[in-house]
Amino acid sequence: MRALPQALDFARAGRDPLVLLSARLLDPVTGELLPDTALAVSGGRIAALGDDRQIRSLADSSTTVIDLKGAVVTPGLVDGHLHPVSGAELTQGLDLSGCAGLEEVREALAREVRTLAPGAWLHGWGLDPNVFGDRPIEAAALAPVLDGVPALLQLFDAHSMLASPRAMDANGDSLALYTDLDAAGELPLRLRVAPWCQPGTDADALRALIEEQGTGGGLWRTEGVKLFMDGTIDNGTAWLERPDCHGESTHAFWPDPDAYTRIVGELHRAGVPTATHAIGDAAVRHVLDSVDKALAAGDRVVRHRIEHIETVPDDTLRRFAELGVVASMQPTHCCDFTRADHTDNWSRRLGEERASRAWRCRDLWDSGATVVLGSDWPIAPYPPLAVMAGARHRRPSRDLTQPPHGPDQALTALEALQAMTINPAYAAGEEHEAGRLAVGHRADLTAFAENPLTTPAADLPELPVVLTVLDGRLTHRSPSL
Repeated sequence: MRALPQALDFARAGRDPLVLLSARLLDPVTGELLPDTALAVSGGRIAALGDDRQIRSLADSSTTVIDLKGAVVTPGLVDGHLHPVSGAELTQGLDLSGCAGLEEVREALAREVRTLAPGAWLHGWGLDPNVFGDRPIEAAALAPVLDGVPALLQLFDAHSMLASPRAMDANGDSLALYTDLDAAGELPLRLRVAPWCQPGTDADALRALIEEQGTGGGLWRTEGVKLFMDGTIDNGTAWLERPDCHGESTHAFWPDPDAYTRIVGELHRAGVPTATHAIGDAAVRHVLDSVDKALAAGDRVVRHRIEHIETVPDDTLRRFAELGVVASMQPTHCCDFTRADHTDNWSRRLGEERASRAWRCRDLWDSGATVVLGSDWPIAPYPPLAVMAGARHRRPSRDLTQPPHGPDQALTALEALQAMTINPAYAAGEEHEAGRLAVGHRADLTAFAENPLTTPAADLPELPVVLTVLDGRLTHRSPSL
């Protein structure tokens, strides 16, 4: 048994200790089951690993003891990129994400209109631009059902919106909300927050972002800064090395890209990691160039990230590993918003050459990059098993009989699990305390009815989760336990 030396501390941790028995403990590094069958949790950390008899002996009257009946335990799954507060705001109203065609959208809107009081606003979200087919993406196509109704319809990318004629005439207080929820013991997940740095940020504002680092609470902390290098391909605001088929996506989000480079350099010197939204090939290249310059100015180790990376040429792949830049990717964007035959809006805008290098998870992994998976919720659904499944099968989640988009870019089952456990821990500089089942590591745990590594990708989203533990506290327990 591997246990902390002061056994008495186990009962004096400030919260009820926890013992999990009859478990299959899965090591995400090797993909193999550990020889241990039980673990003990104290003070939010894994206190001991061993067999059932050894771990049960540590329990006293204050200990919660659970027989997992052979459930498979992994470190808690990590979503590498999501927007909790803005997501909660954006997803209020009519969910249009399940509509596959324009007629379905019209029917959903018509049903919603019938429930509205006179003059009330209609808010919708999750609208897929592919429902418009070859038609222009505009509110005119929905005019028959929105006549006289003030309506705002957010497209799935959350970077564009349609407004009805009647409607024509940064993070809010997110940190305060996190503080209140954390203090009340109601924050349901661990959060690593990166405040935005926008173009035009002056020296005082940059200093404030640096000074804010490390602040937070028990389950959330400000670690890093978020920047944007471009918009999205679907609405023509990405930054591409060549224009899209409409002559759009030719400019950076920062009017002066050199100013972005200077900001990244200053943050790097201060030891602040950056996470940059870069979708187009020109945007990704500029971020890599900027990190390269920051590294050349000093030898400080800072783990920077690029978010999204939807299309990149061959010569950028190796640079991620060379520069230590983490590749944070959302495979369900490829699965649910593009098509294998490239008839979708994203692919048509890019053309065959660039569409064929969509979401190069496999190539980035093989080039040595640290790949982290996420959902980008509310842009795409948040369930982590669906994200892992999408990385493996790359098929539309609505219809898994459809062909995969870029099957050669799929990850293996073990790689997908690593990209939501050990790799996020590394990206956050927390590999010494998170992402593995080891004594002293955080007790953030997930228990599945079966092994996620042997579950077929198509079945993975429905794999029952029987138990979750956050910071040593039970947050979900199946009635079967």
